[in-house]
Amino acid sequence: MTGAPILVFDLDGTLADTAGDLIGALGVLLQRDGHAPLPASAARALVGAGARALIQRGYAANGAELAPERLELLFHLFLAHYRERIADETRLFPGALSALERFFAAGYRLAVCTNKPEDLSILLLERLGVASRFSAICGRDSFPFHKPDPRALTQTIARAGGDPSRAVMIGDSQTDIDTAKAAGVPVVAVDFGYTQTPVAEFAPDRVISHFDDLWDAVASLAAHWSERAPAAVD
Repeated sequence: MTGAPILVFDLDGTLADTAGDLIGALGVLLQRDGHAPLPASAARALVGAGARALIQRGYAANGAELAPERLELLFHLFLAHYRERIADETRLFPGALSALERFFAAGYRLAVCTNKPEDLSILLLERLGVASRFSAICGRDSFPFHKPDPRALTQTIARAGGDPSRAVMIGDSQTDIDTAKAAGVPVVAVDFGYTQTPVAEFAPDRVISHFDDLWDAVASLAAHWSERAPAAVD
């Protein structure tokens, strides 16, 4: 028996605009160590490569280099502060909720494959009121491997009960695109995420600028699936 068609979403910069709360948690650390917090206009460009990279970049912007041991300590402090304010400013991107509801109603499984820790990913999606829509929410620590290892995506699909031959990845970064390509899964890239390089340069299968465009993008990819694809995407 085959699984259902499935969409697998990255989280930060794809489903949700998390930059404000991430930057806020970084600001707590910087001020604690006597550094000036970064303005949102500058700090947003630092988001997108994970918490450790965000911390390193934030301190580097203040002229401070971090030894590995110090970085690890700050990482755990960062997670504690971030957990407290995880959804203070974070919101789903425009159109995301409607898109999730439309695909869910059409019989798609929905899943999340992120390099954010699993417990924080679940907590955030619960706070945003959409966790129940996802058959699997998988993070950096859900498996012994993480993106861009393609097994992070294929195991997420398996955990969600989806059909890997009728799957689409949605992400905002080279990491997402590389992961999907390595897994043999078509990928739709959003161009409003956190990558510093225009996402089209990484050659995703489709690029969208708003979630209102996701239905047609997935339908165009589903046209290449077998006849088992549901009529709702035609």
